[in-house]
Amino acid sequence: MQPVKIGVIGLGRFGRLHSLTLAGLAETELVGVVARRQASLDKMKTELPDVRGWLDLDQAIAESGAEAWVVACSTAEHVPVTKKLLQAGKRVLLEKPISELLAEAESLTLLVNSDSSNLMLGHIVLFNSEFKQLREEVSKRGGLSFIDCVRHRPASIVKDFPGENPLQAAMVHDLYAVQVLMNRSEPEQFSSQFHRTESGAVDLALAQLQWSDGTLASFAASYLTPSGMPPRGFDRMEVFGQGWSARISPNPRPIEVWDERAAWPMVLEIRADAGGPSGMMAEELRCFCRVVRGLEAVPVGATYADALQVQRWMDRLLEPA
Repeated sequence: MQPVKIGVIGLGRFGRLHSLTLAGLAETELVGVVARRQASLDKMKTELPDVRGWLDLDQAIAESGAEAWVVACSTAEHVPVTKKLLQAGKRVLLEKPISELLAEAESLTLLVNSDSSNLMLGHIVLFNSEFKQLREEVSKRGGLSFIDCVRHRPASIVKDFPGENPLQAAMVHDLYAVQVLMNRSEPEQFSSQFHRTESGAVDLALAQLQWSDGTLASFAASYLTPSGMPPRGFDRMEVFGQGWSARISPNPRPIEVWDERAAWPMVLEIRADAGGPSGMMAEELRCFCRVVRGLEAVPVGATYADALQVQRWMDRLLEPA
């Protein structure tokens, strides 16, 4: 396959990982990065000295030669940046969520192909090895009765990112995963509850979905884990079917290191070293390259329609809480 010329917009934590991963994949050629600040470009230059950088997106689109882009900037910039790229005829991998507002997310409708082939949503959970195996088990065994999803993050987030709701920032990943396990089926019932700190900040979100066939899904997402736990908290998903069950614990990865205290060097299944990227981000980007080349359809859970469905679910869950 001819390597896909890709650029990255946004050089935060995930934008940096995308850039380093793309630079090491045989399927891609990283042709540029775009950031809001020169300091971000300068820092990236120390890791990828041969990759050009821009502060102006229009200039980057015109000069980079990129045929596809990864959008990993702030959520507030997602829609205007993606709109500009789609209008320029580029293929886009957009990190979730599309927007904080459903109406703004829906404003891209006329620019997205009916099969979503020009817009794929970033959903690394789809490409996590444990979740991929779980999907196979569900496909073979079927008969789901109950799905239980737990995603806890550090308590420090309440102070570091004021106003960030764990339902929208953490639980959303499990909503996407359950959407895939339920093959996009629309729930019949929605319910949710929040726990708040003394200052009124939400530090715990609980939610429940139920489908017409009786399947129940329960979700817990929080900012409650203390500093002694893994730096990105922990995730767990349990599935119960007719005569079978399964559990995955994708975060942190099993390796632990101890000296003065415990450490979890692979909190996520992502390795972006130039010698050979591996893990769920590498597989997601390989999939995106195949989508760009027309060799594969956008997978279930990563289409524009899928993203809108989950965004509507979140709106329903935010109402009662």
